[in-house]
Amino acid sequence: MSVEFSLLELASVRVNETPCDTFNHAVAYAKAADALGFKRFWLAEHHNMQGIASSATAVLIGHIAGNTQRLRVGSGGIMLPNHSPLIVAEQFGTLASLYGDRIDLGLGRAPGTDPVTSRALKRDDSAAENFAQEVQVIQQLLQPSQPQQRLRAVPGEGTQVPIWILGSSLYSAGLAAQLGLPYSFAGHFAPAYMRAALKRYRAEFRPSAHLEKPYFILGLPVVWSETEAQAMFNATTSFQRITALFRGEPLWLCPPVQPEELNWSAGEKHNVEEFLALAQVGDELQILDGLQQLRDELAIDEFMFTIDVYDRDLRIQTLETLARIKEHLR
Repeated sequence: MSVEFSLLELASVRVNETPCDTFNHAVAYAKAADALGFKRFWLAEHHNMQGIASSATAVLIGHIAGNTQRLRVGSGGIMLPNHSPLIVAEQFGTLASLYGDRIDLGLGRAPGTDPVTSRALKRDDSAAENFAQEVQVIQQLLQPSQPQQRLRAVPGEGTQVPIWILGSSLYSAGLAAQLGLPYSFAGHFAPAYMRAALKRYRAEFRPSAHLEKPYFILGLPVVWSETEAQAMFNATTSFQRITALFRGEPLWLCPPVQPEELNWSAGEKHNVEEFLALAQVGDELQILDGLQQLRDELAIDEFMFTIDVYDRDLRIQTLETLARIKEHLR
């Protein structure tokens, strides 16, 4: 079986540009992915982060779905502690009513922000502790309703929008296995736990009405260029951004610089390298080799790429390169 290729979009805002500029590019990016045969286009949820515009995730999903034809468009993910299960079911039921069987609902347990912002979102501080129960409530609300059912998602009931568990820990892996749901691991920022999480997910998986056997998506960053040196240059955009994340600074997408010009300490460099340990940076053959090694070692069902580079034309060209690479993966 060939591995599927998909995309995770953070709606990154380039320095000195607007969210509108970002959304216009996201549409062009998604259209290119659609034409090239990518499987999914998921949008993240983040709040109160300068440089990331994917706060109203369901709204952006509708915008992307309305401008594409074949892509499955969904959430990577909806951070459930920020939302009531009924609102989530209604929003994604509405999306499914508009766009049919092209909508995915990825659910995460983290708030996707800091504690101050989390409180401003008006959810209970203990909401994350109820994650498993709330996932099951959403599942029920999206199923066909029962005659005496008092709580209904309208739209939503009967749409059976596919639910995915997203995570970066062993807890999420165990929950996905217990519920018999597909699992997407955030290797683009938590690579250290990936192998242990995958092992637990497959070992504990229980077949369900939704899924007969485990299905695993691995998220990871990609920076492609014609040469390795050029790829390392373009990767400095991501290096600057992750450094800013650790410092608590705005996360604008900044132009690349020469690697020796990066303004980071030895400790920050080490932390960024750990954060991006699964990143595939290089020319076409190097990225093919890296993905093939992961595929051979872990039997990945699907790769979901983040492509955080400053040059928008390069992002589109990277999609074209990945489409060629996919043809050579066993």
